[in-house]
Amino acid sequence: MLLTVSGPPGSGKSTTAAALAKAFELEHISGGDIFRSLAAERGLTPVEFNELAETDDQIDRDLDRRLHEIAKERDDVLLESRLAGWLAGDDADIKVWLDAPLNIRAERIADREDKSFETAYEETHRRERSEAKRYREYYNIDIDDRSIYDLVYNTARWSPEGVLGMLTTAVDSYDPNSDEGKAPVDGVIYDF
Repeated sequence: MLLTVSGPPGSGKSTTAAALAKAFELEHISGGDIFRSLAAERGLTPVEFNELAETDDQIDRDLDRRLHEIAKERDDVLLESRLAGWLAGDDADIKVWLDAPLNIRAERIADREDKSFETAYEETHRRERSEAKRYREYYNIDIDDRSIYDLVYNTARWSPEGVLGMLTTAVDSYDPNSDEGKAPVDGVIYDF
């Protein structure tokens, strides 16, 4: 089984992905973890690294190529990244998008990273604009297009346990033999 969990910063994607991977004994591969460690190696914050990626497209392309190859070549994986659903494409069994209003996500990020709400809000907003611009330019992906996802949740409406419970039920009841409606991933240019 190949699952993807995507969403913007602070949506609960990492927490949910880790718990979902554990529940189904899947290897959890996080694009965010890879990205943050690449940023730290250069002595940059994720926001600064995102902005550097606007002028150095190889940063994104290397990470995205790696995630795309994992989706193509491996089984029993939960792939977590902003673009996981797009990068896995038609190879994913179930694609999940998690979201929450920006002010809620900024509060979560401020608490997690011990910074002010205002700083977290501004950084998150800048980061999202930066990423959306790059995704469109590199791969023709509109990150706001949710049509490829099988499940979309506003994580501000339920507890982390509630979101996990709903996703666990959905994944547990999935039967590939009766699947009649996988949303195709069209128009993406995988230019790594």
